[in-house]
Amino acid sequence: MSVTEINFDGLIGPSHNYAGLSVGNLASARNAGAVSHPRAAALQGIEKMRGNIRLGLTQGIFLPQWRPDGAWLAQLGTDVGAAEPHIRAAAMSASSMWAANAATVSPASDTGDRRTHLTVANLVTMAHRSHEWPQTLAQLRVAFSDQSVFAVHGPVPPPFGDEGAANHMRLAERHDQPGVEIFVYGQSGGPFPARQHVEASKAVARRHGLDPARTLFVQQSEEAIAAGAFHNDVVAVPNERVLFTHELAFADKGGFYADLRAALPCVEIVEVPASAVSLADAIKSYLFNAQLVTLPAGDMALVLPTEARETPAVWQWLEQMIAGNGPIRRLLPVDVRQSMANGGGPACLRLRVVADPATIDPRFLVDEAKLDAIAAIVAAYWPEDIAPDGLGDTTLIARIEQSWLTLVDHLQLSGDLMP
Repeated sequence: MSVTEINFDGLIGPSHNYAGLSVGNLASARNAGAVSHPRAAALQGIEKMRGNIRLGLTQGIFLPQWRPDGAWLAQLGTDVGAAEPHIRAAAMSASSMWAANAATVSPASDTGDRRTHLTVANLVTMAHRSHEWPQTLAQLRVAFSDQSVFAVHGPVPPPFGDEGAANHMRLAERHDQPGVEIFVYGQSGGPFPARQHVEASKAVARRHGLDPARTLFVQQSEEAIAAGAFHNDVVAVPNERVLFTHELAFADKGGFYADLRAALPCVEIVEVPASAVSLADAIKSYLFNAQLVTLPAGDMALVLPTEARETPAVWQWLEQMIAGNGPIRRLLPVDVRQSMANGGGPACLRLRVVADPATIDPRFLVDEAKLDAIAAIVAAYWPEDIAPDGLGDTTLIARIEQSWLTLVDHLQLSGDLMP
């Protein structure tokens, strides 16, 4: 069995729009009401996936969800034509593209039954995301259907909020070795709600059969949440033995670091001081919402948004870092501006799964040729632009639905994923 890390990116869907639905997400609020460009957004995401493949990484994909979500609207006693504007916008949301919120994943080397466990996130804090989990769960159960290798769990019940891998970190000497799993939860953050509840994190750890001695529950700092770090992956990112983090990410940094070093002595903590990069600059640039990856040669690279290069304090610190002898050796900016404008960077767009690719449904794995075919469908069918006040337009809705049907039929998944 050849176990490796696979990044599953969410393809940005044809209903991608800027309705400003995400409380505490500063970019989402700042761009509310702007015209979005779904076709450009999806093509940007495809190019990011293509770049990862060219780095020698294994790449997977999750599909957009059916929009508008008529089943959810029916539960509310309405439909897309009659729904109030904010309900219609929630039913049309393309936020499932941020696959870091799809699930929490524990590799087989960490779990009691030596299967890879995935728990779909309930996302109950935000109305526009709270109805994603049934379609996400359907994809997970198809992609990871081999029950001798995978265990796919339904969501933690409300009211305990669970936002998936965006608030979960795993550190290990190598991806295929037993690791330390870190669940980051919030309490409060000024006017913004904490989205990850410690009760949900503990429930996921129990479901996955994790070793309590190698499982940490760590509180995110209120200062980080108040500054706009609505998920931990906005202020910290791990990879193998390296934790790349902002100085102000955690409520009890000293206690966390001590516990982590005790559980994983080989850990390397690369901390960005607030005196060099403020929380405001870190969040504006999404410095930490990057993919920290191990390349085939063994060195590590940081795949980060172009906004990081355009933020002087951030880029200056990064250039000083790679000029030294630290574990992160390469900086690879990528253009995901359409996703960034709605509050999601490179790390938001992907879910990390450590597994043998041969055990995964091949329809969810991509190479450049498959991405070429998907890009052609996007170019032909995805709307060029969407204004939030046009979400009720019947012609637009018909085009969004046809876009989804064309893609799913091409990937031969219509029989498994039809709503």
